[in-house]
Amino acid sequence: MSIPEKFLKPYDPKNAEGRIYKLWEESGFFSTDSHSHPNDLKLKAESFCILMPPANANGNLHAGHGLVMTVEDIITRYKRMRGFKTLWLPGLDHAGFETQVVYEKVLEKEGRSRFEIPRDQLYKEILDFTLKNSANIKSQVRKMGASCDWSREKFTLDPDIVKIVYQTFKKLWGDGLLYRGKRIISWCPKHQTSFADIEIKDEERIEPYYYIKYGPFTISTSRPETKFGDKYVVMHPDDKRYAEYKDGQKIPVEWINGEITATVVKDKAIDMEFGTGVMTITPWHDATDFEIAERHGLDREQIIDEQGKLLPIAGEFAGMHIKKARPLIVEKLKAKGLLVKVDENYKHIVHTCYKCGTTIEPQIQSQWFVKMKPLAAKALEKINAGEVVYIPEHYKKITVHWLENLIDWNISRQIVWGIPIPAKICDKCDTGFVDLENKITKCDKCGGAVRKDIDTFDTWFSSGQWPFATLGFPDGKDFKEFYPTDVLETAGDIFHWVARMIMLSLYVTGKLPFTTVYMHGVVLDAKGQKMSKSKGNVINPLDLTEKFGTDAFRMGMVVGNTPGTSLALSEDKIRAYKNFANKLWNIARFVLESTEGVRLDEKFEKYTEEDSALRKARHELLTDVTNDMDSYRFYLAAEKLYHYAWHEFADKIIEDSKKIFSEGDASKIASRKQFLLHTLNKILRALHPFAPFVTEEIWQLSGHKNLLMIEKWPIE
Repeated sequence: MSIPEKFLKPYDPKNAEGRIYKLWEESGFFSTDSHSHPNDLKLKAESFCILMPPANANGNLHAGHGLVMTVEDIITRYKRMRGFKTLWLPGLDHAGFETQVVYEKVLEKEGRSRFEIPRDQLYKEILDFTLKNSANIKSQVRKMGASCDWSREKFTLDPDIVKIVYQTFKKLWGDGLLYRGKRIISWCPKHQTSFADIEIKDEERIEPYYYIKYGPFTISTSRPETKFGDKYVVMHPDDKRYAEYKDGQKIPVEWINGEITATVVKDKAIDMEFGTGVMTITPWHDATDFEIAERHGLDREQIIDEQGKLLPIAGEFAGMHIKKARPLIVEKLKAKGLLVKVDENYKHIVHTCYKCGTTIEPQIQSQWFVKMKPLAAKALEKINAGEVVYIPEHYKKITVHWLENLIDWNISRQIVWGIPIPAKICDKCDTGFVDLENKITKCDKCGGAVRKDIDTFDTWFSSGQWPFATLGFPDGKDFKEFYPTDVLETAGDIFHWVARMIMLSLYVTGKLPFTTVYMHGVVLDAKGQKMSKSKGNVINPLDLTEKFGTDAFRMGMVVGNTPGTSLALSEDKIRAYKNFANKLWNIARFVLESTEGVRLDEKFEKYTEEDSALRKARHELLTDVTNDMDSYRFYLAAEKLYHYAWHEFADKIIEDSKKIFSEGDASKIASRKQFLLHTLNKILRALHPFAPFVTEEIWQLSGHKNLLMIEKWPIE
């Protein structure tokens, strides 16, 4: 064949990528339903399935998403080329709280507040906002070259997904693993909702630490504004310093707003080495204090309201925000002679809202909780038995530690956007009832009137059911064929989500949701700093793909990127792989020009001794690369192929070929031309999962009728 005119110009990703993706998508080969491949790539008996972690449908893809799409597409394309019946199922997450926060910022710019908008109207507005963003994100996923099965796309608010989430909720209720109770929860005063543990950011702060006289004791605290209702003084039963005080003993104490009667409580939860070894407790606003109160049946009184303001128990400070009240309360303690001393450099961890930085205010509220220990026990059994492989392995230890220390999971969220909790609440006794059919009209416990619960599910509760819900549990064809899935690839900082999928999948289906967990690290900026809007260092992957091409971005994201470690992303690195795409283009042009009129002969046997050695070395490389691919060492596979194509094939073999062609030895020339054609064919196939666009473009321009996407892996 004659050399196509396009090869006379440099490779142009802008011209190629949209056209090639359309070719792939219209071919139907992204779908597992396409059984007949025109190149006779016979499907293996076994299937392979990977689920796309559902991206939040509230904005644009970020650099982390770019890494997800790159790694998962590499896996998918590789398995497809190995003949597996491969399903990569795409999806989006409604991302309850996350999305509502994003939309609240839109409302702020418009001078509106979510608290002033009727619930139905607000839901409709956020839905429209989400659908618009969803279309944008799906377009961006396509631009990343993702060869996922769009015909099976899922959204966490799809009716079939919601139905399964509701069934799980009901099953937990029926099995006694779900309850509604007044327990301590993490509350954001700004966003007016409770949080899961993974929505809390621990922030190290240096703040004053106050030592305060409490009758015959000295207590210490960083939060004097919570102390108005403290009427229990707690100490360790083995602390000899306080041996004279007996459990239950009453002691008169002069306190912030006058004299109170304090009760001594002995509890082993007290750390005798911390502070003075004695403390008062505020059960309504501290998790440890709440547990002590639960064990001893103590009273609990609210001091701070849901807006972060002091209640009437605070006397003259009632209605005042705690930030403003704190220094005034300290002044009053000092005036009454109750302030012993102040440590101005107390370093401690403060729980904050990961979105707005507001200090989390523990509150006691009636909400829905899942009992986690029984679910965690089954997950731990499977993980400890090695039935789930973690890459890298240290995430197994992190997960095990987290599972061993789980508390009951609050799945209620006080937001509009999300899956409504299908339950009724008794106005009289506050009892909750699961009611999927909306049939309950009065309380079974006290006969009181009931109302519909207006809370929504924690997003992690629905996304925690992603593996079986997306595949159509329990009777769906895909569930029967592809569940359990094979690998879960995601960011290491959301290992909690992985653990929740394991727990809920085992509980609902009786099987693990996947057998391998591949966890990548955080994508950092070129200076190794975490990306954030406030720093102004957020990198949009689409900016880089527009500038350098998608293949360059993908190669830059995977070469040298070992699982679980952070990746510094710089334009210089991506630019280097744009040069590689151009190098590959020039390699192909040379090979095709040099072999014009020669057909690739699969059974060619007249190789020279030198070319036979080169063939052996090439086969050893591809075998090595295949082992890396099977072991999820994509960073090594990509690097080896890069070095072979550039430094071995281009710099050495092609340069040597020019010399052979000039010498005129017919047998050597015939041998070398076959070697060049075979090698170009094989490196294009091996590089395709990593750089799919440029390899497919070269493949098509080389005269192949079939798509490279469904060619056999080069050692098949």
